[in-house]
Amino acid sequence: LSLPFLISRSGYAKDVRESALDEPTPVPDTQVPDTRLMLIDYGTNLEVLVANLLLGNDSQWKFLLEDAKLKNLHSFRCLVQLAHSAAPKSQSRRGSQSKRKGIQLTNELETYLNQLKSCATCYTYDDQTETYIFDYWINDETKTAFRSFWSNTLELYSSFHKLAMLNDLVLPKKTRERFQKDTKSRRFASRLPEPQDEDKVFRFELVRFTAQMTGKEVDYVSLSDGEHQLGQILGMFCMLSSPNLLFLLDEPESHFNPLWRVKFISRILDLPTKDGDRRESSKATEQECLLTTHSPFVPSDMQREKVFIFSKNETGEIEVKNPNIQTFGTTFDTIIEQCFEVRPPISDVARDEIKGLMESENPKDIREGMQHLGDSVEKAFLADRLRQLMKKYGV
Repeated sequence: LSLPFLISRSGYAKDVRESALDEPTPVPDTQVPDTRLMLIDYGTNLEVLVANLLLGNDSQWKFLLEDAKLKNLHSFRCLVQLAHSAAPKSQSRRGSQSKRKGIQLTNELETYLNQLKSCATCYTYDDQTETYIFDYWINDETKTAFRSFWSNTLELYSSFHKLAMLNDLVLPKKTRERFQKDTKSRRFASRLPEPQDEDKVFRFELVRFTAQMTGKEVDYVSLSDGEHQLGQILGMFCMLSSPNLLFLLDEPESHFNPLWRVKFISRILDLPTKDGDRRESSKATEQECLLTTHSPFVPSDMQREKVFIFSKNETGEIEVKNPNIQTFGTTFDTIIEQCFEVRPPISDVARDEIKGLMESENPKDIREGMQHLGDSVEKAFLADRLRQLMKKYGV
């Protein structure tokens, strides 16, 4: 599923490289076309989160940070390096005054670079490697500076992401050629590797938040996988609220705890955006979303006709059908049984032990075994079996 997005990303980097060499003078209205495909994964998570926390409003910050018990964004660093050891050596723009030794930037990307420099609390520049280090301490003035250059979250995210897409240029030429060859032959298992952090053209570092309770600094890397994933998903839905969007989500709640999974759909519906929330009639509702899941939590918030079960038949062919039950408001146990064919909805080890006890003729063994079992329908059947044996043997 991600292959078209990776092709688009790789193509953007290639177009920037070629376009930068063909821009002798700044042409404001000419730029590499934006891609209509947006892949938001762990590698782009910070681009989404930082953009939202810089340009979003108070209610949006609360939605994005409250579950992680964070108050606000404290500080972060952006690093851009164009002529480091991993950067491909490139000729300068034809007929231009550019003195860049490594990766050439289009006028559009040069503008973004200058804007990031203007917003920085402080910065350093290494001429030899053409490395920019921008440090940002977040306060009202910092946010005002960003708003003077970017009018909304999506624009800022796009600027971050366009710089980040240049990371593909540091991959070895043979790797990029192999990827192009494999995609043309429709070998969907192939994908571009992720460059090492120290080799990337653009990356974030030292992203820190302020804790709600203590006011101490909390490093982004110390957050759990679930907190990373929640910020990524909610940030994406917060940022992308305009009509005519299709979201494709592959198990978006895989790292959530059960409470977050129960609230997942309602959190998305209640999320404040610049175009309104998704419970009422607004532009934010004029979107479609297709998601996959292996848990019963999301189907319990969906009408039966919006839930599709994919399974393989005896010949290996994929079959698609709606559930036989109304899933909206149905208990998780019922959905697990009807949609995932897990009967009973308990794990194998416990189920095998209950099965063994059900086959036992010894009331003492059954009584002792029941003391270690939690409540379930199967335990109730076992209790009935115990009563029958006690009556049979007069115990």
